[in-house]
Amino acid sequence: MDMKKRINLELRNRAPEEVTQLVLDNCHCVNGEIEGLNDTFKKLEFLSMANVELSSLARLPNLNKLRKLELSDNIISGGLEVLAEKCPNLTHLNLSGNKIKDLTAVEALQNLKNLKSLDLFNCEITTLEDYRESIFELLQQITYLDGFDQEDNEAPDSGAEDDADGDEDDEEEAGPPEGYEEEEEEEDDEDEDEDEAGSELGEGEEEVGLSYLMREEIQDEEDDDDYVEEGDEEEEGEEGLRGEKRKRDAEDDGEEEDD
Repeated sequence: MDMKKRINLELRNRAPEEVTQLVLDNCHCVNGEIEGLNDTFKKLEFLSMANVELSSLARLPNLNKLRKLELSDNIISGGLEVLAEKCPNLTHLNLSGNKIKDLTAVEALQNLKNLKSLDLFNCEITTLEDYRESIFELLQQITYLDGFDQEDNEAPDSGAEDDADGDEDDEEEAGPPEGYEEEEEEEDDEDEDEDEAGSELGEGEEEVGLSYLMREEIQDEEDDDDYVEEGDEEEEGEEGLRGEKRKRDAEDDGEEEDD
């Protein structure tokens, strides 16, 4: 598939000015030049054209917002001065697997003031004596060469950096909403007032309960006293009846004797 068709396919019914990333790997360049890519891609930040048989950057459009450019496994040998003119804000440039042979080819990258990472892996230039020291001296703005800094510390993964930035933003946004703590304190105060009211009510219920039990016990004692008095009266009545009966019997016996 040629580059023009691939670009149209990658657009997916979007306008070029809406695209921020474009991957054209493994498509075919006509005459080793870029075709179909133009200045309308104003918001493009990432462009990958790996293994497209690209030999010249002369037709690269103005991409002022481009930050990462992947050009690995092509046949580029020079003409890198175009990058400073067309992509002045470039921070990452991958030229691994190209035909870069000497320091003069990369000298033009000095004008890329924002360049932090350069990859020349599998280029002939890497076989030069003191290759790394020479590149770091020539391009003092870069931090990483072929994935490592001057102290051989590996470059962080760009995706991991983006994730870390996203996590920091999430942490900042994850705080409680404004006024949340005040609402929580008000709710706690209301709960405390309810607990105090419930406690007072409970004490009142206990007092009422005790008073009721005491009245019940006093009433029971009075009922017992009444029962005892009634029993005594009944016994006295029965004894009186028996006494009268005995008296009548004695009188009857006296009358019989008189007869």
